[in-house]
Amino acid sequence: MGIYFFRFLFLVLYTGLGAGNQDECKVTWCNPGHGPAIHFPFRLKERQPDCGCPGFDLSCTQSNETVLELPLSVKALVRKIDYQSRMIHIDDLDGRCLVQQYIDLSLSASPFKLHQKYTYDFTLFNCSSAERSSPYQAGPIACLSVPSYPIYVALSDQSILDMDLYSCSKMFNIFSVGWETFSGGLRLYWSEPKCNKRHIAGEILCVPLLLLVVIALYHVHKSNKLKKEDEVRIEQFLGDYKALKPTRYSYADIKKITNQFTEKLGQGGYGTVFKGKLSDEIYVAVKILDNNNLKGNGEEFINEVGTIGRIHHVNVVRLVGYCADGFRRALVYEFLPNDSLEKFLSSGNHKKHSLGWEELEDIALGIAKGIEYLHQGCDKRILHFDIKPHNILLDHKVNPKIADFGLAKLCSKEQSAVSMTTARGTMGYIAPEVFSRNFGNVSYKSDVYSFGMLLLEMVGGKKNIDIRAQNTSQAYFPEWVYNRLNQGEELGIQIDEEDDTKIAKKLTVVGLWCIQWYPIDRPSMNIVVQMLEGNGETLSMPPNPFASTNPVKTNATKHGKGLNIELEVISELEGES
Repeated sequence: MGIYFFRFLFLVLYTGLGAGNQDECKVTWCNPGHGPAIHFPFRLKERQPDCGCPGFDLSCTQSNETVLELPLSVKALVRKIDYQSRMIHIDDLDGRCLVQQYIDLSLSASPFKLHQKYTYDFTLFNCSSAERSSPYQAGPIACLSVPSYPIYVALSDQSILDMDLYSCSKMFNIFSVGWETFSGGLRLYWSEPKCNKRHIAGEILCVPLLLLVVIALYHVHKSNKLKKEDEVRIEQFLGDYKALKPTRYSYADIKKITNQFTEKLGQGGYGTVFKGKLSDEIYVAVKILDNNNLKGNGEEFINEVGTIGRIHHVNVVRLVGYCADGFRRALVYEFLPNDSLEKFLSSGNHKKHSLGWEELEDIALGIAKGIEYLHQGCDKRILHFDIKPHNILLDHKVNPKIADFGLAKLCSKEQSAVSMTTARGTMGYIAPEVFSRNFGNVSYKSDVYSFGMLLLEMVGGKKNIDIRAQNTSQAYFPEWVYNRLNQGEELGIQIDEEDDTKIAKKLTVVGLWCIQWYPIDRPSMNIVVQMLEGNGETLSMPPNPFASTNPVKTNATKHGKGLNIELEVISELEGES
C-alpha cells in the first residue's frame, strides 16, 4: 500500500502544481520586444497572482509601460530589470516626480534596498531669489522646479560656497539617497527571495522539495506512532497559536490569575497594575482599569484592544488578553521584568547607572523601529500620541517595547493627517500642532516630535552636566544642548569613552531633528531609523527649533508647500478594529 500511496501523492502534486501553473508562470512582457522581461521573482499581478513573490508586483499601463508598485502607493516606471545582478532601474511615471515621492517612501516595507555603497546625504536649495540665472552648473531638478521656483541639490557635506549656492535658501535634507535619483531615476537591489519558486517557462515546482514533502507524508501515513506524536505536536502548536491572540477572560479568571490581586506592580491615571501568572512559566501584568478616570463609552479600552490586539512586533508590548465583565474591565499584557524606561531615567534612581550609552543607543533604535512599524507596517497606520519614557517597557534583555495605546488613532496609510477635536498626550511630549493647527496638521509627524523629546530626555537623564557651566541646572536641556552644538562646542556632558561621546551626540542631533517646530521639517520614522543605524558622522545640525515659538509659517514650511507635500486633513476612522 505504501508505494501506491507514494505514487498517488507524486502524481497529484505534479499534476496540480506542474501542469496547472505551467502556462501561467511563463516569461511575459507588457510590451514584447521593447519592455523588460517579467519572470521570477516578479509577476504581473493582474495576470499571474500565484506566481513570483510578494512585494515584486508589476503592472502594465494602457500604453504598455511596465510599472513597479512600492509602499505608500508609490508607482514608478520600470526602465530595466537585471536579474543577474538583481537590480531594477525605475524612473518617473506619468509626471509623478520620483524624487518627491522618495521623501516619504518606506523601503523597509518592501524587498528592495538602495545600495549603501552609493548612497549619500543631500540638501535641497530654493534658488528663486538668486541673482544669477544658473547658480549651479548641474542645473535645477526638473520635476521639482517651475520657471520661477528652481530647486537645486547638493551633497550635504559640501560647502555651498564651493558650489556657488550661497545666494540660495536651504530647504531641508534628504538622507541616504543615490545621486542618480536626481539625474536619471533610481536603481534598487533585492536579495535572493525566500519564497518558493513556482513554474518558470514550463518547469515544475522545485522537485527536491516535493520529494522531501512526499517522503515525510508517506512516513507519517505508515507509522501510527509518528502519527500520534504529530497529533500531540499539532495540539501544542494550536495551543501556542491561541495564546498569540488576545483571550477574553472573566473577572473570576482575572482574580485567579492575580492570586486575588496580591502583588501590585504600580498605579497610573487609568488603573492599577498587578503581577499575574497563567502557568508555572508564563507571567503577565494585569491592568485593572479605573472606570472613574476613563472617558465615556470606554474609548481607551476599545483603543487598546482594537490596536495592540491586532499587531505583533518585537518592539511593541503584546496584549495576552482582556476582561470586559459588566463594568469591570482589565487588560492582560506580557510581563516585562525591567519595568519602564522612565524608572531608569528618573533623577536619583540608582537604576539609571546600569544603562550604558550603547544600551541607550539600542533602546532608541528599538523604539524607532517600533514606531516605524506602527506607521508603516500595519494594515492601518497607527498613531500612538503618547510616546514617553513611562510608556516604554523593557524586557529581561532590556529590549524596549512600546505600551499604552489608550490614546492611539487609526487612519488609512494612503492619508497623511488626522483631525482631532481636543489635544491628547502628555505635557512636554505633545507636538505643537496638536495644540494649534497654525503650526501644521496633526499626523504621524506628531509621534516623531514625541520621540525626539524622549531621545533628548534619554541624553539629558545621563547628563551629569559640568558644574562650571552657568545656570545649567535651571536651563531647558534641549535648547541648552542645541546652543552648545550650534556654537561648535562639545555636549558638556561628562563621558569617559570617546565612542560614548559619539553615541550621545548622535542621539542628540537626531532628537533635535525630530522636535522641529513644524511637522514638514521633521523626518519620517524610516529616515530616523536610518539616522540611528548610521555612525552619526554625516549628520548635519538641524535648524534652531527654539528660534521662534510664534505660529508663523517658516521658510521651510513655505518651501514644502511649493513641493506639494503639505499634509492633507482627513477624518479619524473611529471605532475600527
